[in-house]
Amino acid sequence: DCSVVMERPCLKKADRRFLCKEIMMRGSAGAPSSMPHHWIRGNVPLCSCCMVCKQQCGTQPKLCDYRCVWCQYTVHDECMVDSLRTEDCTFGEFKDLIIPPYYLSAINQMRKEKRTNYEKVVPYCSKHWMPVMVLANTRSGTNMGEIFLGEFKMLLNPVQVFDLSKIAPAKALQLCTWLPCSAVRVLVCGGDGTVGWVLDAIDEMKIKGQERFIPQVAVLPLGTGNDLSNTLGWGAGYAGEVPVEQILRNVMEADGIKLDRWKVQVTNKGYYNLRKPKVFTMNNYFSVGPDALMALNFHAHREKTPSLFSSRIINKAVYFFYGTKDCLVQECKDLNKKIELELDGERIELPNLEGIIVLNIGYWGGGCRLWEGMGDEPYPLARHDDGLLEVVGVHGSFHCAQIQVKLANPVRLGQAHTVRLILKSSKMPMQVDGEPWAQGPCTVTITHKTHALMLYHSGEQTDDDDASISSDQNTVKC
Repeated sequence: DCSVVMERPCLKKADRRFLCKEIMMRGSAGAPSSMPHHWIRGNVPLCSCCMVCKQQCGTQPKLCDYRCVWCQYTVHDECMVDSLRTEDCTFGEFKDLIIPPYYLSAINQMRKEKRTNYEKVVPYCSKHWMPVMVLANTRSGTNMGEIFLGEFKMLLNPVQVFDLSKIAPAKALQLCTWLPCSAVRVLVCGGDGTVGWVLDAIDEMKIKGQERFIPQVAVLPLGTGNDLSNTLGWGAGYAGEVPVEQILRNVMEADGIKLDRWKVQVTNKGYYNLRKPKVFTMNNYFSVGPDALMALNFHAHREKTPSLFSSRIINKAVYFFYGTKDCLVQECKDLNKKIELELDGERIELPNLEGIIVLNIGYWGGGCRLWEGMGDEPYPLARHDDGLLEVVGVHGSFHCAQIQVKLANPVRLGQAHTVRLILKSSKMPMQVDGEPWAQGPCTVTITHKTHALMLYHSGEQTDDDDASISSDQNTVKC
C-alpha cells in the first residue's frame, strides 16, 4: 500500500522498521482535522522533484531521499528538516478523491455514539470533496486488475480499493454509507459484466432504503467487448497505455449522466406455469440469432479451455471463426417465421431475417454503432436515458460483418418502451449483455426497470454522434 520495495527475505524486517499506510488514525484525542506527512525513505519515483529545492530526486544509485505516501511529495535527504516531519499533509493532487484517515476515525467514533450526522465531519475535508472507490475484477483483462490494485492503493487510502474476487460489490459499497450523500464516485475496473454486477449491487442499496448514498459509476474497461464503457466515453479497452494518475484525473472531470436499465423476462411455453420465468437485467442489448449463436459457441469453447482465451486477439479470432462458420451453415435462417415481434403492443411484420437485436446503448459487437449503420440515411435519435429501446434486424452473420465495417445498414424495426418477442417453435440462441443460452419456445418481455447514475468522459469519445452525446449531457446534479 505504501509502495515500499524489498526482497522477500527482508519482508519481516521491513514490517518492523517501516510503518505502513494507516487507513484510520488511532489513539488521537478529539476529532482531528489534519495529519502530518508520512515519509518513507527510498523507492522514489523517476522524474520526481524535491518540494524544497525543486531539483530531481532519486538520482543516486542507492536507497535515498523521502516520499510522502499520501501526497506523493518527495524531498532530498539533505533537504529534510524537522518542520517537514511535523508539517500537515495536503494529500496532494488527489485530495478531493482520498478518504483521509482522520475522517474515518471521526466517523467511527460517531457510529460508536450512534450519531449519524456525518455532514458535520465533511468541512474537515476539501470543499469539493468527491471520494472515489475502486472496485477491480482481478480476473478481467489477463489479470490486469491485480496490477491496478497496488497502484490505486499507493495513491489513495487502501480502504477505498476493493478486489472483487475477494469481496462482493454489495459489501464493498457499504462504505458509501460512511460518506457524504451523493458525493461518492465508483471506478469499476473490469468488463461490461463486472459493471452490471456492481450496478445490481447499487440497485440492492435502493431496496434497502440507502438511495441517498448511491454513487456515480465510471469504468476502466478490461477484457473484451466493453460496449458500455465505449458508449460512456471510457474507450473500448485498456492495456496500460494511460497512467493511473491520469485515470483518476478523468474520474474527477467526468460528468454525471443517466443510463436506462431494463428487465428481461423469459417465460417458457407449457409447463402449466410451474416453471418460474427467467429474469435478467439488461444494460447493453438483447439479441436472438447469429450474434447470440457466436456468443454461445464462444462461451462453450472458453468453458472447455479457459487458458486459451488470454488475449483480445485470440478472443476476436475465435469470434471470427464462428462468424465465418455461420455464414456457411446459416443455423438461424427463417427467424421471421419462428418469431413474432411486438413493439408497445403493436405487431410488427418481419421481413426475411436471421436475427433481431434490441439495443439500449450506442455501441454493439465490440465497437459498432449498429443503429446508425452507414450513416447515409435519416434515422431517429437514439439515447441511453430516454426510456426507449431500438430494435433492429439482421440478415445473417455476413450482414453483421458488413454493418461493422460500415458497408451496410441494419433493418431498423422501430423504437419502443416495451418489447415483446414470442418464439413459437424450435430452439434458438439468445443473449443478454453477452451472456448466451439456448432457448426453446417462450415469450420474452423487455420493460424499463430503473436508472443508473453513470459518469461520462468526453475525452475518450470515438466515432460518437456529437448531437447524440450533447443531448445526453443533461448533467445529473446529485
